Amino acid sequence: MPPRKFSRFIIAVHGDEGKEWLEKLPGIIAACERVWSLHVEPPLENLSYNYIAPVILVNGEKAILKIGIPNSELTTEIAALRSFDGRGCVRILEANNDLGAILLEWLRPGTQLLNISDDDEATRIAARVMNQLWRPAPDEYPFPAVARWSQGLARMRQQLSGGTGPLPVDLVEKAEALFDELLDSMETPVLLHGDLHHENILQAERAPWLAIDPKGVVGEPAYEVGALLRNIKAQLLTGQRPSQILDRRVGILAEEFGFEHERMLGWGFAQAVLAAWWCLEDNLDCWEGLIYCAEQIDEVMMNKS
Repeated sequence: MPPRKFSRFIIAVHGDEGKEWLEKLPGIIAACERVWSLHVEPPLENLSYNYIAPVILVNGEKAILKIGIPNSELTTEIAALRSFDGRGCVRILEANNDLGAILLEWLRPGTQLLNISDDDEATRIAARVMNQLWRPAPDEYPFPAVARWSQGLARMRQQLSGGTGPLPVDLVEKAEALFDELLDSMETPVLLHGDLHHENILQAERAPWLAIDPKGVVGEPAYEVGALLRNIKAQLLTGQRPSQILDRRVGILAEEFGFEHERMLGWGFAQAVLAAWWCLEDNLDCWEGLIYCAEQIDEVMMNKS
């Protein structure tokens, strides 16, 4: 049976559909074992949206099995993994859309970038991974554009009769204005990871660091840094002001890519507010942390204006 905490999470996010999927999960795991001739070991700890477990392949090597509720996001992840083809990203070995399953290479040692205590070094590592990932978007592709993602705030307004729920009105209005401004002035779009933060960059043998869990989205490269700016959880306990950490990150990324400070901060702020709404949509309690991040990014923006 799936871990109880994981089951509660899936039901909170997906409701009855999640309940039905959890009942089918043992059969899906067994089907993966048959189809790909592998043995599934106990799952990883701290599961959230997907069931993830180490597996032993028929040749005795290890790999990772990732199973989720079949949906468009899973389809774009598979397409992104195939497009990146192991360059800056974990390599996909097999995929089955019907089962909602992906077989991935095993990354050793698999240490998260989150564990690098020097934030400047971690930021430069993330920048190197970004440089390896970005490539022109295919002519025909299933990936959403960042403009479509931004429509989440319009969906919020519709669902809440024009309101913003628990999200601060002034922050939402600023995010909406920034999305309009940044989308209207976007540079040539490329295929992006879409959620490249410290927990989605792992230490590996094939390359020093590789990305995992790509969303697959098309937008300008400066959009990518948003996830790096709206994830400052580890630094909240260091005693250093989060706004100072964010300011340093933006400075390093400007050195690496030549992006404008204001543009990176704008994307980071708008994405933090949007992600807060996504948390509310998924019945999760993570929205307050993201609003805090938005406030910290806003402080940096104000200091630079």
